[in-house]
Amino acid sequence: MIRPILRMGTPSLLQPSAAVTQFDTPELHALVADLEDTMAAANGAGIAAPQIGVNLQVVIFGTGAPNPRYPEAPVVPKTVLVNPVITPLGADEEDGWEGCLSVPGMRGLVPRLARIRYAGRDPRGNAIEREADGFHARVVQHECDHLWGILYPMRIRDMAKFGFTAVLFPELDDNQDD
Repeated sequence: MIRPILRMGTPSLLQPSAAVTQFDTPELHALVADLEDTMAAANGAGIAAPQIGVNLQVVIFGTGAPNPRYPEAPVVPKTVLVNPVITPLGADEEDGWEGCLSVPGMRGLVPRLARIRYAGRDPRGNAIEREADGFHARVVQHECDHLWGILYPMRIRDMAKFGFTAVLFPELDDNQDD
């Protein structure tokens, strides 16, 4: 089911999320299905449970074919990640332009760790552990930030690099929510 996406300014988006304690339940599988439907309808590269009003540590991310919101981005494996933990693999950072389904129509230049290891569980409780860099690492960090009550504009260091997608990137179709 496609769910409404909460927007920046909604107080619950600034709250840390609770860990999932029961796996492979009908409720968890229904939440994942709703996240998948909502992300697909919005052409998202990822979405977190708090963005649809569920304060649990569940994110999904991944891009198959080129994503219309990020046409130059490489493919990121479709992943459902529960109770994630991110470990930096070095101190190097990369700046990159980000948008967010909860901050529609805007983009900002955000510094992120260049290389990470992420771990967690899938909805059935099976362990997931991967290393990521580039856009893949950026997407994971962005989505996991939602679980800690952080929206990407809070990470922007130079507010001159934050604005409307249609102004910053007129070649992108701004008729869709970011």
